[in-house]
Amino acid sequence: MVYREAVSLQSNDKIVTFHNVTEAVREIVQRSGIRNGLVNVYSHHTTCCVITQEAAFDMSMTGLETLQQDFVDAFEPIMPAQRREGMYLHPGPKALAFAAEHDEDARGCHNTDAHLRSALVGRSETIALIDGAMDLGEFGFIYFIDFDTTRARRRTAQVTVIGE
Repeated sequence: MVYREAVSLQSNDKIVTFHNVTEAVREIVQRSGIRNGLVNVYSHHTTCCVITQEAAFDMSMTGLETLQQDFVDAFEPIMPAQRREGMYLHPGPKALAFAAEHDEDARGCHNTDAHLRSALVGRSETIALIDGAMDLGEFGFIYFIDFDTTRARRRTAQVTVIGE
C-alpha cells in the first residue's frame, strides 16, 4: 500500500528556516493505516533539505536552537552565504534572464549557497516504520530545512508512506 500527503510550510527570510515536521509526519502515518514499511519525507525545492536530528532545546541569539545554528555555521567555511554578486559563478546572465521571464528578481537568484548546501545534505529522509511507529530513536526529530534566505516563501514537504 502507498499513501501520500503534503505538508505546507512557511519559511522566513534573512535566516535559514528549520521546520520540525515530526508531529505532522506522525499524523500522516496514523492516517495512512500502514503499520510496517517506510516513511519518506522529501522536498522538491532545490534549496531545501530534510534531515533527522535531535532537538537541542537551548536557543541561540538568532532564534535557532543551538544545534541548528551550529549546523548552519558549519557550512560557512566551505559554502559561505551569498552576500554579494560574484561570490559564485551562478547565477550567470542566462540564469538571470530565465528568472526574469518567470517573475523572479535578481536578489532571489543569488542563493547559490542554498543550492549547494541542499545538494550536499540531500532532499529526503527515509525512516523505517515498525508497528505503526517511526523508528527515529529516543531523540530523533524530522526537520525540513530551507537554506534560501533571499525571501520568505511557501514550501511543501511531501510525505509518502509505503508498506502494509
